Amino acid sequence: MGAPRPPEPERAAEVRRRFGEEARAERPDLAALCLLVGAAGDGALDEAGEDAAQIELDRLAGQVPFRPGGPRSWAHALAELLGGRHGFHGTPGDYRRLESSFLHEVLRRRRGLPILLSVVWMEVARRAGAPVYGVALPGHFVVGFGPPEDKVLADPFNSGRVLTGGDAELLVQGATGAALEPSMLEPAAPLDVVRRVLNNIRAWAAARPYRSDVSLWAVELSLLLPSHPAHLRHEHAQLLVRRGDFLRGAAELDAYAEVVSAVDEPAADRVRSQARAARAMLN
Repeated sequence: MGAPRPPEPERAAEVRRRFGEEARAERPDLAALCLLVGAAGDGALDEAGEDAAQIELDRLAGQVPFRPGGPRSWAHALAELLGGRHGFHGTPGDYRRLESSFLHEVLRRRRGLPILLSVVWMEVARRAGAPVYGVALPGHFVVGFGPPEDKVLADPFNSGRVLTGGDAELLVQGATGAALEPSMLEPAAPLDVVRRVLNNIRAWAAARPYRSDVSLWAVELSLLLPSHPAHLRHEHAQLLVRRGDFLRGAAELDAYAEVVSAVDEPAADRVRSQARAARAMLN
C-alpha cells in the first residue's frame, strides 16, 4: 500500500481555509492543526475522522491517574499509559512513512515521528491537567513537564523514557554534533510545532520527486502560517511550474521577484527570467 493521497480539490480548499483560520486564532489548537495537516494529505480523512481522533485523545486522557503529583510523576504516568499500556513508540522505519507525520494515523498505528508522538503526549497530558509543553531539540522533538527551572524531559519516540540532562546532551550531539544550549530547552509554541511538522513533510517529499503533490500542499499550508520565510513563495512558484501550472507559477514568481527586488535586484531579475521561461512553456 502506497502513501496516502491528498483529497479532491473542493475538500482540499476547505481544509486550507480551516487551517488558515485556526492558525490565526488567538490560541491555536495544536491537535486541530495537526489533524488538518493530515486531512490535507490524506483524502480518506473527513471531518468525522477528525472528530474521532479528538475523541480518542479525550479517551486516553481519561485514563491518566488523577493528579499524579510533580513533573516526574506526570512524566512516568504518561509513559506508563501511552508508552506501556498503549504501545506508542517510534522506530527508524517510521521516518520513511508519510503517515508518521499524520496525527490521525499515529493514533491508529501507535507509531510515528518524535514530534507527532510528542503531540499525542502533549494533548493527552494537557487534557488531564498536566503542566506539559513541547521541546524542539535539534533533530529530535521531546516533551517537558513542569516549570522551566524544574522541568522533566521525556522522549515519546522511546516510549516516554524520562531523560537526564546527559541524555538530552547526547540527543543534540548525535543530531548536530553541537553542545546542548539552554535556549534549546525553551517550550515550543503550537505554531512552531506545526511548522516543524510541515518541514518534515516537505523533507519527505523532497526525497521523492514523484510526490510533488505532497510538496505542494505542505508548502501551501506553510504559507498560511502567520509568519513564514519568503523563500517559501519561491518554492511554491517552482512547484506550480514543475506540475504544469505555468501561469500561476509565473505569477507567483513575479510576485516573489517584487519582494526580493527591495534587497537584491540581480536575484529579482533571475526570478523574473524564470517567470518568462514558465510563460514560454505555454507557446
